[in-house]
Amino acid sequence: MEFEDWQPVYESIRRDFGYGRRADEEARDVLASMTTPFDLDRLSAVAGTTVAVAGAGPSLTDPDALERARDADVVVAASTATDVLERRGVDVDCMVTDLDKNPDTVRELTRRGTPVVVHAHGDNREALRSVVPDCPDTSVLPTTQAEPRGPVRNFGGFTDGDRAAFLADHLGAATLEFVGWDLDDESVEPTKAKKLEWAERLLYWLERRRDERFAVLDGRRDGIDSSALPVD
Repeated sequence: MEFEDWQPVYESIRRDFGYGRRADEEARDVLASMTTPFDLDRLSAVAGTTVAVAGAGPSLTDPDALERARDADVVVAASTATDVLERRGVDVDCMVTDLDKNPDTVRELTRRGTPVVVHAHGDNREALRSVVPDCPDTSVLPTTQAEPRGPVRNFGGFTDGDRAAFLADHLGAATLEFVGWDLDDESVEPTKAKKLEWAERLLYWLERRRDERFAVLDGRRDGIDSSALPVD
C-alpha cells in the first residue's frame, strides 16, 4: 500500500469521524522520536503463508476460531485478541495495537522479542509516551494513519484488526484467515460500531486489491458502502 493510494481513504475516514490531520501528524512525530526503523525481515515468515488475522470479538473463543488460528502458519492479532489467544495456547507472532488497552501485554511481548505494531493517532500521544520507552526498539514497528515519516510506516488500515490485515498483505501473505471478527457485535458502543463499519469497508477494498474472497464478508458485500473507496 502506497500512501498516495491510502490518502483519499484516510481523508474520508478523518472527515467522517471529525479527526484532525495535524493531531495525527503530531502523534506520528512523537512516535518517530522514540523509535528506530523496524527490520521487516523479522516478519519474512509471513510471505507465501496462511495468516490468521485475529480480531478481539467474542467469537474468538469459539472452538472453531481457535482451531483455525492454531492451524494457520502465522498469527497476527489485534489488541486484546493477543491475550485471548495466548491464554488458550495459541502463539501470536505479531501484535497490532494503538495502546488503548493491555499495555503490559505490549511490554511483555516486545521484551521477549515478539514484534508489536504500535500505532500513533491523534488521541494516544500520552499512551505512546508511557509505553513505548519501556519496549526494546527492535521489537516495535511504528505506524501512522497519516503520511509516513522517518521510522514510522503506513501500510493502510484504520482499526487494529484491519491494519493487521493490511500489514499481512504488505508482507506477502498468500491467504488471510479471519478469526474473532464480529462485525455485527451489538454490545459495542456507537463509535466502535462505526469503526467496525469502516473495517468492513476496508476489508472489502483489500480483498478486491488481492483478488481474494474473505469469508468474513460472505453475505455482506451487497450492503457495503464502497463510495469512499478507490475505483479499481
